[in-house]
Amino acid sequence: MLNESQIPDGYMENAQGCLVPIANIRPIDLARNELVKEKMEKIKALQAEMRAVKASLLSDVDAFVQLSGERYGVRLGGVKGNVSLLSFDGKYKLTRDYGQLLAFDEGLQAAKELIDGCLRRWCADSRPELRAVVEQAFKVDKKGRINTGAVLGLRRIEIDDPDWKEAMRAITESLQVLDSRVYVRAYERDASGAYQPISLDFASV
Repeated sequence: MLNESQIPDGYMENAQGCLVPIANIRPIDLARNELVKEKMEKIKALQAEMRAVKASLLSDVDAFVQLSGERYGVRLGGVKGNVSLLSFDGKYKLTRDYGQLLAFDEGLQAAKELIDGCLRRWCADSRPELRAVVEQAFKVDKKGRINTGAVLGLRRIEIDDPDWKEAMRAITESLQVLDSRVYVRAYERDASGAYQPISLDFASV
């Protein structure tokens, strides 16, 4: 796409990147373009404001956590500590949460082979519920992704078998952190005492 400065007077660039004389564009198309561009400017300005508010919130929450920790000579929460802050009356709650995007490398396939070997060896002695749990854990969704939580959940199953333990080690060692993100959320307590999120999503407000 061309920059605004590269488009000659009297022309507009269409979605295919071609220059079209404004005189040849229907009035309804011009009106639609003006509406979308005008609203998009407001949306982008709101997005920038939300980013600034988020940065300020995170900075203020971190400063308060450190101030609170200074009473005991310790640093609270750590670099990636999750914290919840409540108003004195308990009506409002602010939370800071760190999340990680996890994925597995090729070592997961080795773990799957080891687990399959265990199930074959155990044969009739293996409970069908265990086989169902394993199959569900390695099931991929429509985008070809594996449920990370389900695979990691297998490590909670205690089985005294060398191959099973080796498979659990392979799962652990194949885990990779792709990305880390920090979230700040606000909640308000309703009449029943439950905290309801204060949504900042266009689709929910």
